[in-house]
Amino acid sequence: MPIDAAKALAAEPRTGEISWNSKDVQLYHLGIGAGLPATDPDELRYTLESRLHVLPSFATVAGSGSPGVISGLSMPGIEVDLARVLHGGQSIVLHRPIPATGTATATNRIAAVYDKGKAAVLVLRTEVADADGPLWTNDSQIFIKGEGGWGGDRGPSARLEPPAGDPDRTVERSVREDQALLYRLSGDWNPLHADPEFAKVAGFERPILHGLCTYGMTLKAVVDTLLGGDVTRVRSYVTRFAGVVYPGETLRIRMWPGEGSVRVAVSAVERDDAPVLADTVVEHT
Repeated sequence: MPIDAAKALAAEPRTGEISWNSKDVQLYHLGIGAGLPATDPDELRYTLESRLHVLPSFATVAGSGSPGVISGLSMPGIEVDLARVLHGGQSIVLHRPIPATGTATATNRIAAVYDKGKAAVLVLRTEVADADGPLWTNDSQIFIKGEGGWGGDRGPSARLEPPAGDPDRTVERSVREDQALLYRLSGDWNPLHADPEFAKVAGFERPILHGLCTYGMTLKAVVDTLLGGDVTRVRSYVTRFAGVVYPGETLRIRMWPGEGSVRVAVSAVERDDAPVLADTVVEHT
């Protein structure tokens, strides 16, 4: 069997040093659409080094290493065909605000292996800490089609009951034609997001936007719309990737604020509100 669940779970964690600086943060923010209008004081917090704060979703690219989807597939006990791999979901837990410049230790391990019948699901956990203690914990849910069915634990369901009633706030965010080309400079070089021929072979009419770019754009919209632009209020952020986005499209981001959390749903306007992000929750102070 290509996936040896016991071996993957028993493998020693991989630990390495990562570092980032204000330029990395600014590039990430530009990659998720920050900086429009360029002189807006609220946008300058994302783009100007003298005012810089860090959107928590930057944690998914900090250190400019391969995203969890890729690095998780090189762990012991995991031998799979990349063509069968989907990034199913992502979560971040913030232990404290991310500094604009930092050096930290990242520890990666397979936290869970689930048998969904027609697919296997890997949960790759990345725990990051610096000299002052824990910074964040990332979980990437990796779906591998055709690799389930060995009788293992199915794991928890990520599906949530739909929010009740109409959203309190709805905003739209345009995805620029060059958005994926800019976002990939933060470390995800998958040609699916840039090469038209590669995208066609993968079954798409043209290159698609990175799911984690949509993830970042959505968190920024929530922070700016409901949290007064204060990135330090975010405590956790979880989503399930429900569909693709093409550069040039428009994201419709619906928000249902509650006590200490915001439910979010994201769709593609030009494709009859096709779902993009689902089961999305931002927890905050």
